[in-house]
Amino acid sequence: QVQLVESGGGLVQAGGSLRLSCAASGPTFSSYAMGWFRQAPGKEREFIAAIRWSVSMTYYADSVKGRFTISRDNAKNTVYLQMNSLKPEDTAVYYCAAGTLPYRAVYGPADIGSWGQGTPVTVSS
Repeated sequence: QVQLVESGGGLVQAGGSLRLSCAASGPTFSSYAMGWFRQAPGKEREFIAAIRWSVSMTYYADSVKGRFTISRDNAKNTVYLQMNSLKPEDTAVYYCAAGTLPYRAVYGPADIGSWGQGTPVTVSS
């Protein structure tokens, strides 16, 4: 099972940027699809973005498409979420996640085998 640790959250003004990082343990990181999710207070956890083991395939929620970019560095066992043009409605705890099995895509929470502890992001207006 992949162990995940997020970092990079914080407080930012609307229109600003943040970059989240997720460090993964395990020698098979490069074979797992990875995703980012978020959960705002009183709301369900929602899918934000995913990237397959092949870095050329990425997926985004409509709410962040064009503003957020997911990427990975398999040599560093790390996945990133670059967040630009942040809005107050982006305020949430952001979670890194790994797929259930190698070479299985991530589309939503049911596809997740491991979660990070979460990092909070607050966007002020």
